[in-house]
Amino acid sequence: MKCVVCRQPNELNVKEIDRPTAGPGEALIRVRRIGICGTDFHAFRGNQPFFTYPRVLGHELAGTIEEIGPNNAGLNTGDPVAIIPYLECGKCLACRMDKVNCCTSLKVIGVHIDGGMQEFLAVPIDHLLKTGEISIDQSVILEPLSIGAHAVRRAEITPGEHVLVIGAGPIGLSVMAFAAIQGAKVSVMDVNEERLKFAREWANLHRTLNALDNPMDALSNITGGDFPTVVFDATGNPGSMMSSFNYVANGGKLVFVGLVKADISFSDPDFHRKELTLFASRNATRQDFETVKETIRTGEIDSSRYITHRTDLNHIAGRFEELFDPTARVIKAIVEV
Repeated sequence: MKCVVCRQPNELNVKEIDRPTAGPGEALIRVRRIGICGTDFHAFRGNQPFFTYPRVLGHELAGTIEEIGPNNAGLNTGDPVAIIPYLECGKCLACRMDKVNCCTSLKVIGVHIDGGMQEFLAVPIDHLLKTGEISIDQSVILEPLSIGAHAVRRAEITPGEHVLVIGAGPIGLSVMAFAAIQGAKVSVMDVNEERLKFAREWANLHRTLNALDNPMDALSNITGGDFPTVVFDATGNPGSMMSSFNYVANGGKLVFVGLVKADISFSDPDFHRKELTLFASRNATRQDFETVKETIRTGEIDSSRYITHRTDLNHIAGRFEELFDPTARVIKAIVEV
């Protein structure tokens, strides 16, 4: 079967490998859709902190069950599924606290272990989510949308709060959407006017801001001088993440959704003066996947325009860098298998 391997930074190769077999407690999945995200590009560039080479990319995954044995999940051969790619140990303190998304021995498919950029993949049955109520395209975007849903759930937003989302990429869009569903007054900030335009049209936004055009004054005007009580940074950019402390209201919350292979510094006196709460938001849980699936099923989220570009396994290696070129106007690219 075909497989795409990142052998080393800046090198993707299509190769033929043996079809995997499902072990005890696993199902064999025929991969149908693979989402491409910033994590994949950072790994390709050598900037993903949890990544080793060589590695098969691909953690945003949807497909159909090719083979499965008796199970308690009600899953059968032929069922359409999304894959929850975060494999936890189930034993550590984080797992015992039901925080499996930050398990101390976490293995993320496509990051720590080989991913789904191939025709078949063996997956633990308890990491499959049946998705017959939604389309295969909608199933593959459950993972990136769940990242935003998880971040919003951690922030415990209340209706009417002023929320700022920094970064209008796919993850930022998911944060905006779920913050708006919670009743927040959502503003988004980016440096790319085309992405800001898309965000304004796609999500229920309060305001958009260009980060290069006096954002402090703009945020002050939007909030009546109070500033946002919750700020999400979804850029994965250290400069943006360090600047984001400036935009949070006194007593507010700052949530780092993006991940960067760098140290982040901030002014401790200002941090204490404001009595800020700083959150990291990592991955998502089955609860988040279920929430997103339901919002897509009911039409609360416009999934139809989220996917903007498509390719296949034969062409992804040659097109990979193109899909992250700002001039390509990519929101979400997927691989069809």
